[in-house]
Amino acid sequence: MADASYTSLPQDYDTQLGDYFALLKPRVMSLVVFTALVGLLAAPVSVHPVIGFASILFVAIGAGASGALNMWWDADIDGVMQRTAKRPIPSGRVPAGEALSLGLALSGLSVMMLGLAANLLAAALLAFTIFFYAVVYSMWLKRATPQNIVIGGAAGAFPPVIGWVIATGSMSVEAWLMFALIFMWTPPHFWALALFMKSDYNDADVPMLTVTHGRRVTRAHILAYTVLLVVLAVGTAFTAVGGPVYLATALVFNGLFLIGALRIWRRPEATAVEDGYRTEKKFFRLSLWYLFAHFGAILVEALLRPYGLGGW
Repeated sequence: MADASYTSLPQDYDTQLGDYFALLKPRVMSLVVFTALVGLLAAPVSVHPVIGFASILFVAIGAGASGALNMWWDADIDGVMQRTAKRPIPSGRVPAGEALSLGLALSGLSVMMLGLAANLLAAALLAFTIFFYAVVYSMWLKRATPQNIVIGGAAGAFPPVIGWVIATGSMSVEAWLMFALIFMWTPPHFWALALFMKSDYNDADVPMLTVTHGRRVTRAHILAYTVLLVVLAVGTAFTAVGGPVYLATALVFNGLFLIGALRIWRRPEATAVEDGYRTEKKFFRLSLWYLFAHFGAILVEALLRPYGLGGW
């Protein structure tokens, strides 16, 4: 939980608007916006541009609310980890209480407004996503089990489902396929990060797989999840959201992803240390492009479909 030392600021410290914006995790928010937009546009029902824009805006606000609540709760461990020590709360730029208030206010606003702009099911899914990330993942799973990122990855996988529900008012197999893509992608993405961040999670006493089961087991898990992800991702090409553009994209990126996972799995830890974890870092960077490419291809298929060019 947020440490008491983060609840106040020096009186002469000038908190900038950018510090509060940083609480919303803008990089994560951009991924949420993109995948939710793809879910909305890939749906078989068109949405008025104004309603669509407003709905995606409220989804973005909800994502930002989740980020603020996560930073409030994790302020103590963020201050220990090199990767997160400069975040607004542990660095003393924003009081923890203000982060909590901001997160709660934006949560209520985003859910209420999405319900008014789109439909109640989309609003309920957004509310559940915020709850899952802030409470189930941040407050429980992250510090309790090495499966934290596996189960907790569901929070980041809901946006395309929300986008689909905004358009249709219901769920479908295609929406859950997009959910599954993100859900299966999340573990190898974060485990690669855990490998080259070395002692961060150990120092913060977070039971990441690298800490509880060792780095060799983590490498094997990356490969296993990548194999499952490859099957899922390529198979999605032959569904209603897929098509030739998606298939070509999936074949290229899944081939590269599988090669990267194999390279990580095959080499011993000593070799990884010697070359500065370059293979792990390359895999992590590729994973960012991997998700963008797959959802970008789904978007292209959706935009081409009205002209008889998308899909099969």
